Amino acid sequence: MQSTNYNLARFDFISIKLAVVCAQLGSLTAAARECNLVLPAASRRIHDLEKTIGAAMFHRHSRGLEPTDIGRAFVKHGLELLQGLDKLVQDIDNVKEGVSRQVRLTSSTAAINQFLPPLLAEYSELHPEIHVALDEQVSDLAVSSLREGRSDVAAYVEGPFDDDLDTRSFRKDLLVLIFPQGHRLTGKSPIGFAETLDENWISLNAGAALLMRQQQTALEAGRPFKLRMQVRSFDAVAHMVASGLGIAALPKAAALPIIKAMKLSWRPLRDDWAQRQLKVAIRRDADSAVRAIRDFLCTPSQNAKA
Repeated sequence: MQSTNYNLARFDFISIKLAVVCAQLGSLTAAARECNLVLPAASRRIHDLEKTIGAAMFHRHSRGLEPTDIGRAFVKHGLELLQGLDKLVQDIDNVKEGVSRQVRLTSSTAAINQFLPPLLAEYSELHPEIHVALDEQVSDLAVSSLREGRSDVAAYVEGPFDDDLDTRSFRKDLLVLIFPQGHRLTGKSPIGFAETLDENWISLNAGAALLMRQQQTALEAGRPFKLRMQVRSFDAVAHMVASGLGIAALPKAAALPIIKAMKLSWRPLRDDWAQRQLKVAIRRDADSAVRAIRDFLCTPSQNAKA
């Protein structure tokens, strides 16, 4: 397919932002106000964009604006350009403030809730010239993000395929069962996961190492895993449990403060997989700055449990 040669001078960031906001708000008047433009100037900018593209970007009707297919494509990539511009400005500000490098860390909820905050605070004090940008994802997506170049370091629960990456052991955690007080499974002795499969379960979103392990164990037991709700955070899991919507498994260190605050009960899980290994990975071609933060995270510290 032959590419069209557009006049790039007409694709200024003000007009791109205006088009994106028009699509978001569905109103040229509201978008003009948001972009600090008078209405005639905003209308002219949209008209010039459409003239340059050679097609309408919006359907005009009495209720406002609705993007055409071309408009939706423009807005999608326009938003990416605006986000890239924001990152450019942030990087410039970082350099002015003495930050020479940004390292992107993608981490599972388990690593963030239990281990990373004090480590990252310590690393920031030791290396103020390095800015660590943290993105929370389930373990599977954390590894994918690293592999695809969207992050530099991944911290996650062992499970996703990572043989193509440079991995090291990070920390360990222990899963426990949590449920409302007075639940029929109340007890102190360890219980097997298979014994809980009559219950409705609350778990994390698809791609979480815990959810994949639960589903696999239920499959091996020849029983259905009655997953009632999926949420993104440990706190949200606990709130669902406290409301009587199901039971859940969480890492003990992260769960105990929540259990105390919400007056829940807990019980050890007997399964071998309740003891979990967390890992940190980088790509094999990682540079020295990335390797340095990986080495720091994987060295036992007084600010994080081993």
